[in-house]
Amino acid sequence: MSTIHQSADNPVTIDQIVHVLSHRPTATTRERVWSGVTVDMYAPLHDISERYPALDHHLICYCPSGSARLVQGRDGQVHESLISSGVSMLMPAGYDSLWEGNASATARLRIPTALIASAGEQIGRHGTTQIEIRNVFETRDPVIEHIAQVLMGELERKPHPTQTLIVDHMSVALAAHLIRSYNAFEPVIPQERSALSKREVAQITEYIEDNLDRSIGLDELACIVNVGRFHFTRLFKRSTGMTAISFVEQCRIRRAQTLLIETSIALAEIALMTGFSDQSHFTRRFHRHTGRTPAAFAREHGRRRGGSKEPL
Repeated sequence: MSTIHQSADNPVTIDQIVHVLSHRPTATTRERVWSGVTVDMYAPLHDISERYPALDHHLICYCPSGSARLVQGRDGQVHESLISSGVSMLMPAGYDSLWEGNASATARLRIPTALIASAGEQIGRHGTTQIEIRNVFETRDPVIEHIAQVLMGELERKPHPTQTLIVDHMSVALAAHLIRSYNAFEPVIPQERSALSKREVAQITEYIEDNLDRSIGLDELACIVNVGRFHFTRLFKRSTGMTAISFVEQCRIRRAQTLLIETSIALAEIALMTGFSDQSHFTRRFHRHTGRTPAAFAREHGRRRGGSKEPL
C-alpha cells in the first residue's frame, strides 16, 4: 500500500496535491488560473491501494462515465460500493483517506474552504461553528452533476475571458449548494428518487445486453445505480413501465431474433447465447413473446433451420 506522509498540522494544499498523488491528471484547469473551484480530470485506475493525508480544501470526486468497485476509508469508516456514472463522493477538508480497488474516470473538484466561508457569511453562517461539510461516500446529486458538467465543458473549450465569469458563478453556486445540502449543522433532507434517469436506464440496458448469456440478478442491476434491490424494483417499473425481469427477457428475445435473422447458428446454441436454460425453455418463452416458434420466425425471414426438434 502506498502511503503519503504529511503532518496533520500541515495539510496538503490544492497546489501540492498534484505532486502528492501517485497519478497525474489527464486535463486540469490549473493553467487557466481560474479562481474558485479547481478541476482535475483523471483516467480510470486499477488495483489501487493508497492512503493520503488530510487536505486543506474540500474535494468532490464526480464520475462522468464508466463504473468501478471502490473501497473508501475516512473518519474511521470504510465504505465499498460500485461508483458509476453520475455518482459524486464528498470529502471534507481535514480528512485522511484510504482508497482501494478500482477507480472510474473522475472529475475532481477542489473547493477552497475560504469559498465556503465566504458563501456562508453572505447568508449569515459564520465560521466553523455554523458550517461543517459532511463526509459523503456516494450520492447522486443533480446540482453537483450539473455544475461539474459545466466546469468540465469549460475545460474542454479554448480559454476565453468570459470563462472567469462562468467559473466564478459556478463556484459560488457549488459552495452555496454544499452549505444548503451538506452542512452538518443543517437537517438532512432525504432525496426521494421518483424514477431512474434516461442515462441510468441506458446504463442498465447496456449492462444487460453485455451479459445476456448468463443469469442476471436484481441485486447486480440495483448496484449499477447504487440503490437497494427493492427500491430499484419500484424505480425501474416506474421508469420503464415494466418489471426488470420482463425487461431482461425482452432483451433476450430481441437478441435471439437478431441471431435468427442474421446467422445460421443452431437453435440450441442461440438458446444458451441468450441466457435460456435450454432449447425447450427458449422455444416456450419465444412463442409467448412473438406468437410463433423460433424456427417459424426464422423461416418467415428466409432462414431455414434443418434438424430442429421444435414444433412448427
